[in-house]
Amino acid sequence: MDPILVGKAVTRADGAPVHLLPALANRHGLVAGATGTGKTVTLMTLAEGFSRIGVPVFMADVKGDVAGLAVPGEASERVLQRAAEIGIDGYAPEASPVVFWDLFGVSGHPVRTTVSEMGPTLLARILELNDTQAGVLDIVFKLADDRGLLLLDLDDLRALLGLVAEERKTVSTEYGLVSAPSIAAIQRALLRLDQDGGTQFFGEPALELADLMRTRTDGRGVIGILAADRLVLKPRLYATFLLWLLSQFYETLPEVGDLDRPKLVFVFDEAHLLFGDAPAALQQRIEQVVRLVRSKGVGVYFCSQFPDDVPDAVLGQLGNRVQHALRAYTPRDQKAVRTAAQTFVANPALDVAATIATLGTGEALVSMLQDKGVPMPVERVLIAPPRCRMGAISDAERATVRAGSPVGATYDTAINRESAAERLAQRAEAGAVDAPPAKGRSAGTQAASNEGGIGRMVNEFLFGTNRRQGAVQAAGKQAVRTVTNRIVRNILGGIRLK
Repeated sequence: MDPILVGKAVTRADGAPVHLLPALANRHGLVAGATGTGKTVTLMTLAEGFSRIGVPVFMADVKGDVAGLAVPGEASERVLQRAAEIGIDGYAPEASPVVFWDLFGVSGHPVRTTVSEMGPTLLARILELNDTQAGVLDIVFKLADDRGLLLLDLDDLRALLGLVAEERKTVSTEYGLVSAPSIAAIQRALLRLDQDGGTQFFGEPALELADLMRTRTDGRGVIGILAADRLVLKPRLYATFLLWLLSQFYETLPEVGDLDRPKLVFVFDEAHLLFGDAPAALQQRIEQVVRLVRSKGVGVYFCSQFPDDVPDAVLGQLGNRVQHALRAYTPRDQKAVRTAAQTFVANPALDVAATIATLGTGEALVSMLQDKGVPMPVERVLIAPPRCRMGAISDAERATVRAGSPVGATYDTAINRESAAERLAQRAEAGAVDAPPAKGRSAGTQAASNEGGIGRMVNEFLFGTNRRQGAVQAAGKQAVRTVTNRIVRNILGGIRLK
């Protein structure tokens, strides 16, 4: 398996190339540096390299320039000069296979999951609930499981909250205290999420992980790019979605051990949003997932301004490191420089702390894992230029890429099958039909009315209507999802997020 070229070591007399070894790419990595120093270009170079060796990549596009991977770049004099300086033979502009995704369904295919798949723990974090309110959300999910009610979208969750409010005394006796203020707080949080556009994230068809792990017929890995320019303005939704997705990979993929290359590379940009306000229990879970997901063949690469944006317990697991320039203007910056210097294997020919502040754009301090997983001494490296466009693409170019996507037919149209909201509405309708007869009405007439209402409800539930699938039709697919959902909830269960 050909290694991925990162750049040229300028601190070595021979100007030796620096590579990332595919067999060690699942040992994770870090790309750090101040704004404008070249982090995004480095990520694009790595993504292209992974794609060329058949490794799918999933990454967020916070500023809009990662989308340039989808179109060829320009062979400008500056780029050709850099390629020649590094020793790249036959450099030519080239696009990578890309699929665009967007939680809001605007700049890419809609990304959806069901409320059940997200689970109460991470949903409570998105809604910014306190411990008491999160406990009520746990009860709502448990009640839905016990009564066989599917939680697919936020309408289903609202319907369950209405049921809990209506049966609050009974529910409190059976499951634990449920207060009216807590229900109201959750309803208000759902309203805020709706106003922020988050409603579109919950529903069907739910995202299938296999569609993020595609390779083309020519063997190249497909790069999934999540449009995050709008999403990142909602930091908890952004960070929680990526954590949920990484957890899904961890729980779903089989153990494969060490391979000649990863099955997937997962890039977590703006990593400080994941760890910034995360309670200790959540950080421990993240540490666990990062540590164990490598055995599933997944490499996780964090990107942030400062290395200490990532907790030490996670930072210690990141074997492949690229450190762009840091400007030591403040005490915080000076501390970050010292931290960055201490994370590298020393090189006698290089004063790391002094060099970090003097790196130019497109230069970085690099330490990659060598054979047997030993980190190489840090080198000052000229980063190889990507072959794609180093910048944003037009709406027309994005539309062209999206039109040729292999997953558009699957995800671009939402479906709304029967779930909790419809079931509860049918029960309410049946309840109205089954109300006590008016004075003078015969028992026989009332019995016929009962039979019609209940019979219709049962028939529609089991076999569906012209508009919706019934339970029998949906049972097979839902059974598989339910098992996976409960497994994922187990690993994330027990966390109380503030």
